Amino acid sequence: MTDTPVLEPAHLVADPGPTAPVTGDVRAAVEDVARAAKTASRVLATATRATKDAALHAMADALVASSARIVTANAEDLDRGRAGGMTDSLLDRLALTDERIAAIAEALRELAALPDPVGEVVRGSTLPNGLTLRQVRVPMGVVGMIYEARPNVTVDAAGLALKSGNAVILRGGSAAASSNAVIVEVLGEALEAQGLPADLVQSIDVHGRAGAVELMRARGLVDVLVPRGGADLIRTVVRESLVPVIETGVGNCHVYVDADVDVAQALAIVLNSKTQRTGVCNAAETLLVHRAAAAHFLPVALAALGEAGVRIHADDDAAALTPQGVEVTPATDEDWATEYLSLDLAVRVVDDLDAAIEHIGRWSSGHTEAICTTSLRASERFTREIDSAAVIVNASTRFTDGGQFGLGAEIGISTQKLHARGPMGLGELTTTQWIVVGDGHVRE
Repeated sequence: MTDTPVLEPAHLVADPGPTAPVTGDVRAAVEDVARAAKTASRVLATATRATKDAALHAMADALVASSARIVTANAEDLDRGRAGGMTDSLLDRLALTDERIAAIAEALRELAALPDPVGEVVRGSTLPNGLTLRQVRVPMGVVGMIYEARPNVTVDAAGLALKSGNAVILRGGSAAASSNAVIVEVLGEALEAQGLPADLVQSIDVHGRAGAVELMRARGLVDVLVPRGGADLIRTVVRESLVPVIETGVGNCHVYVDADVDVAQALAIVLNSKTQRTGVCNAAETLLVHRAAAAHFLPVALAALGEAGVRIHADDDAAALTPQGVEVTPATDEDWATEYLSLDLAVRVVDDLDAAIEHIGRWSSGHTEAICTTSLRASERFTREIDSAAVIVNASTRFTDGGQFGLGAEIGISTQKLHARGPMGLGELTTTQWIVVGDGHVRE
């Protein structure tokens, strides 16, 4: 990524937001929020699982009870988004309905049913000298989130942070300012009703871009920062933050159709990967087809994709196999590198599995890649040689998701390799601590 221009922190969001203050010491304000979060996290660190689970259920109930209020606030965000020229995919991410709020609330209830990671013994032993050792999971402390146009992330982050024993500070961006303000207020009221501090879930949206920058600078007060959004936002946070960052990734995901393949199965996987929901990071953006399968797979696949409204960006070999009536745009290197988040798909015919692996290695963002094949040897090579967070055999890329993996609501999908990789659930929001117990032991 060294050829990518360095972005200034001001690029974190397109607009400081309608409620951003004109004056005031933003640094002091954000540090006050972080200190309050740190204090609240110490209260939560001693809470039992029963207390945390009851709070999660209370938060879920409060969201459903406040659904009309949240939808009204969300309508304000959507109106601003449309007026500002927001894309359909981003509007879809931003939109909340009674049904979506109910689903978000249900995710909190499902989270309550999951095991509590705090206190889990990772490993332990008794040394020859009698010292007993245990490495146990403990909360991070204060988690910061910077994200774009995703009010559901506000709830996901709050729920995951609570269950894993952490306080969370949210910077949700001006696009969802109205929605997030109401959601944070509702969640805070639910926490207080359960005897927990409302400061466990706080937003700094009111401080606009400057607040996001100060959150990145709050090393020592904020323990870890998770950016979730577009490539520009993630690059900016990774490069500018003084707080340790868990990098979530752009999803330039691939589906490779091998020479030995069940055509009907592969067609269903390709369609689901691309069209089930387009504005998400685990949607497929490139289709690679083995040359030996291209003549009997691509005409059928491209016809079905075209009928589904997908715009095809194809190389010469794939374009030559496109059925009449399906429009094709010549693919360029830009297409291979693009996370469309729309009904667009880059399509390429590759000579063999080696060529597919080489293409993915060059252009992938390291998120999710899938292979469609009936060959055990091909699937084994693909899973061994593809260096992405998730590698899928004969299933849709859309399964790379914390909920689908049984982790509960995820806080993001990490494409890095340190500490957390792939969907980040409860365990990824903890660190470990060594507990050493002796009986007067001294080191000689």
